[in-house]
Amino acid sequence: MIIPPTRIYLIYFYSFHFRRTPIRGKTPSVPVLDPRTRKLKFLNRFSVLARGASLAIDPLFLFAITASPGPKPCIYIDGTMLLFATLLRTFVDLLHGMHLWLKFRMAYVAKESLVSGSGELVWDARAVVKKYVGSLKGFWFDVYVIFPVPQAVYWLILPKLLKEGKVESVMTITQTIFLLQFFTKLYHSFYLMRGVKKVTGYIFGTAWWGLILNLIAYFLASHVSGGFWYILAMQRVAECLKKQCLESKHCETLSWTCPREICYSSFANLCLANSTMKANFSTCMDQNGDFPYGNYAFVLPLVIKNSNVVKILYSDLWGLMSLSTMGSNFTPTSRSIEVIFAIIMVLAGLALFTCLIGNIQVFFYSVTPRRRQMQLRYRDIKWWMERRQLPLELRERVRLYELERWKSIGGQDEMQLMKNMPDGLRRDIKRYLCLDLVRKVPLFDNLDDLILDHICDRVIPMIYSKDEKILKEGEPVQRMVFIVKGYVLRRQNITKGMVTTTLIEPGGFIGDELISWCLRMPFVDRFPPSSATFTCLDPIEAYGLDSDQLQYITNHFRYTFLRGELKYKTRYYSSNWRSWAAVNIQFAWRRYLQRTRGNSMNRGTGNGGSSDQKLRHYAAMFMSLRPKDHLY
Repeated sequence: MIIPPTRIYLIYFYSFHFRRTPIRGKTPSVPVLDPRTRKLKFLNRFSVLARGASLAIDPLFLFAITASPGPKPCIYIDGTMLLFATLLRTFVDLLHGMHLWLKFRMAYVAKESLVSGSGELVWDARAVVKKYVGSLKGFWFDVYVIFPVPQAVYWLILPKLLKEGKVESVMTITQTIFLLQFFTKLYHSFYLMRGVKKVTGYIFGTAWWGLILNLIAYFLASHVSGGFWYILAMQRVAECLKKQCLESKHCETLSWTCPREICYSSFANLCLANSTMKANFSTCMDQNGDFPYGNYAFVLPLVIKNSNVVKILYSDLWGLMSLSTMGSNFTPTSRSIEVIFAIIMVLAGLALFTCLIGNIQVFFYSVTPRRRQMQLRYRDIKWWMERRQLPLELRERVRLYELERWKSIGGQDEMQLMKNMPDGLRRDIKRYLCLDLVRKVPLFDNLDDLILDHICDRVIPMIYSKDEKILKEGEPVQRMVFIVKGYVLRRQNITKGMVTTTLIEPGGFIGDELISWCLRMPFVDRFPPSSATFTCLDPIEAYGLDSDQLQYITNHFRYTFLRGELKYKTRYYSSNWRSWAAVNIQFAWRRYLQRTRGNSMNRGTGNGGSSDQKLRHYAAMFMSLRPKDHLY
């Protein structure tokens, strides 16, 4: 049986090329997801919004502590509000748990690659799991923020404390748990947004989304401050009830808490019917009474109304008014806790309102000019294309290139920014930006630091859109291109009907003919022709090294490029030598089959002579296409 040449090439290609990076750099056993795809971008944005929603859910637990509005007021836990908050919190935590599971399979951006373009993703599944689990801000932090602390405290601990009459402990534990959970989850939300922005370059990307998110953050602060104001107000109500209970001669020790610790709104009358509270209702539930409520006097109508919706809306309104007016509506008493809370609200209102206005202005001023610059540039290009009557295909290629360029550099030309800087400063900046990426090119990983500094100083960033041809077969090679991101297809025509293809991955390079051209003695002032056509399969981010810059480096460091180690490494990673070796393996295999099974093949095909003659002709022709170098 004769194995077709294409199958022979595939055997060689998979054994040689995918030995290090199976299936385009991903591990076949555990698939690693690309966070830059449209679906995962949507999931990451949804996860950010879910974290923001969880910040708004935690204050709902504070509204579960309430007082009965009847003639025998007492403190209890509203089961309806507690159940509603628990279900919402559990649902949002489940969503975050799904995102936590996705992080075990989601590629991350290498830290050293963030200095260039949008960064390079790490596809090794073990490295992804190791980084996520080994980081304190990774897996363990994610588990901590979804740990059901409020649910356990409100359902298990607080009812026992109310049964024992320890209302002060209930209020203290409630406030402490809320503050610890809220500030931890607030930091986690910022950390999550920074991680999403690090991968995609932006979270939502439009000016209107920036305005909406800043307004949502301001309303969230109002909601949180209103909820904390409510629990402090309920603490004052409990102090009034306790005082009236102690002053009453017919009040038991535990009668100022309700007989049932958790009561539901539908059965509130049954829960509170057996209360033995003898306190004066007009004293504790009157804003103009003898008991000084101070800033918390507005909570009394909420207790009398006993509606969860009214409690939440009125508390949010109080928080919004307090932050917007910076505490001008406060009438605090002399109690230290109330004064401290008023000071914090005034400072928070001043800071949040200033940040709201400032962030909106900064966002518009930072995004709008660049976007306007991009629109003007594309308008000029579009006018020029229409004036020159370019075909639609070329116009689409120009549009894709401008889009990829904008995504990569964000409207800034790094080379232009560093053009007028001093030589030493520019060299150090380009070393910082390019050194780690240049070292990832196998051809340069063992070169001296002095040579790498010169290479970093002379390379220029390049961007190619999808399906763009970097170099065509037969064209003069004028620069070497080092692939940083994306995949390139190499296609070489051997003869009519016979083509070889090779996939060049990140870390590969194009234009290795220039190395032998620069080292050739005597020097020939004519660029070598390209032996293949190189087409971008993805949007490509790369570095280019022009021929004159490469010639400068090879002339000044010729001793390094003539070493045997570099010679063999150049041939090993060269796409030209790989294709030449692959096709020669195919021809050798076919000649072996012709020699050992010639008779049976001739009988099966009926034209063995012509087939053998064509085989010898192709072999002789391709042997003459052996890549030329001058590395000896």
